Amino acid sequence: MQSRPKFIFVTGGVMSGLGKGVTTSSTAKLLQLAGYKVSCVKIDPYVNYDAGTMNPVAHGEVFVTDDGGECDMDIGNYERFIDISMTKDHNITTGRIYRDVIEAEREGKYLGQCVQIIPHVTDAIKENLKKTAEKEKLDIMVVECGGTVGDIESLPFLEAFRQMALEAGKSNTLFIHVTLAPVLDVVGEQKTKPTQHSVQELRRIGIQPDILAVRCKTPLTSDARRKISLFASVNEEDVISCHDAPSIYKVPEVLESQKMLKVVAKSLALKRSKPRWGDWKRIANSFSNYKGNVRIAVVGKYVTLPDSYVSVYHALSHAGAKIGRKVDIDWIDSEKFENGAQRKVASLGDYDGILAPGGFGKRGSEGIIAAANFARENDIPYLGICFGFQLAIVAFARHVCGMQGANSTELDPHTKNPVVDFMPEQRNIHDMGGTMRLGGHDIVVEQGTFAHSLYGVDKIRRRHRHRYEFNQNYLGAVRKAGLVLSAHSDSGKRMEVLEIPKHPFYFAVQYHAEFSSRPGKPEQAFEGFVRAAAKS
Repeated sequence: MQSRPKFIFVTGGVMSGLGKGVTTSSTAKLLQLAGYKVSCVKIDPYVNYDAGTMNPVAHGEVFVTDDGGECDMDIGNYERFIDISMTKDHNITTGRIYRDVIEAEREGKYLGQCVQIIPHVTDAIKENLKKTAEKEKLDIMVVECGGTVGDIESLPFLEAFRQMALEAGKSNTLFIHVTLAPVLDVVGEQKTKPTQHSVQELRRIGIQPDILAVRCKTPLTSDARRKISLFASVNEEDVISCHDAPSIYKVPEVLESQKMLKVVAKSLALKRSKPRWGDWKRIANSFSNYKGNVRIAVVGKYVTLPDSYVSVYHALSHAGAKIGRKVDIDWIDSEKFENGAQRKVASLGDYDGILAPGGFGKRGSEGIIAAANFARENDIPYLGICFGFQLAIVAFARHVCGMQGANSTELDPHTKNPVVDFMPEQRNIHDMGGTMRLGGHDIVVEQGTFAHSLYGVDKIRRRHRHRYEFNQNYLGAVRKAGLVLSAHSDSGKRMEVLEIPKHPFYFAVQYHAEFSSRPGKPEQAFEGFVRAAAKS
């Protein structure tokens, strides 16, 4: 196409959580369906270097890229929509930019200049974006700026966008502003004032949006559209209604029904402006064409914010859509099953399947162990992910092997039976950020096992995020008691999969299978789990 990449900048106003990530992903999907090479970048204005040390209950899930990046959960959205493996370069934070600038200053690269926000920080932001787009030979990069317009933290990034538009020219940059048209119950009409004020704030810092993506419960009325157009100085056809859809995967169709791609193509002087839908509409429709339901209990530590497990949610929904079953999820705090609450653990018998997701730390761990054991004893399909894999081993060691007090040294450093132990490479590491076993690793799946029948290949690649692992000093004991360790990595140093034969489905993995799931292509462990839970 053109000799240099074009950029679409997505900003948000009024409040967080409007759906900038889905708007970004859907815009990128439309461009991809039209035949362009496209990718996305998420900008997070916090000072953390990355999302790795952040509390998932406050910030949401930490999504792990194949190259080991610990990223914002929107990176997962991008991967699921455009089915491209992102890298750590696709998540830029204030901390990362400032570290680059300070390191350059220490190395004398600024030749004695007074280092300032403008131009040095903004130049670093622009350089990061251009470098990634050019390295990947993209036609178009869609850049989402986290936070809300008006936040002091995001100002350097917005200023960098403004400069890029000035430098690259009108046909090489485009601004999409996501805002809100709420309906007050007492009035019953869509209110445009939040959008007006949000656009005014954006214009005050030198950016005029080209397209307004207006979030609303029902389609934007013609009166609201006209009013927004007038006060925001945006053409009526460039005011896009982002009303609720049956599934997020239907959003590209919602946008295209209003000629979104045509508007983008006109602004960026693109030659192709019609998406070739291929299988996408069929895949999107599968998320609303169900023949029944399946009830899953997700027993975890961070369930007060379901976004803590957003990739688990999507992986379950991908599997459900594939087999035509709607997955109804109950998010259950594992602490509920602690302190001798056996009667409460028995309530898990009402579910078709039990899933134990990732986590860290002692709080709630005994509840997950109890849930894993209950699933084993009562023939309820069980899927354990990372922490859920480790605690399933603990449950098996205690209740089948008879190892009293068996535990992970993460939870009990003095346990007499450390069936899960600190990885040797981790012992001399003191920094918390970016030091776990992270990213994609090749995994050998043993032939003749259930895991091999599930995956159908001898080798898979999956992503990891952990410091503890199964202690192979106990391999003989658990195998003798009937536990099958059916996959390994790093030339046999790490055990990756456990299974229990003759159980309807008892399967746990050290890796984060959820990060590899895609709409239309559910990750095999999740599909197998949901099929077992649905008895299909």
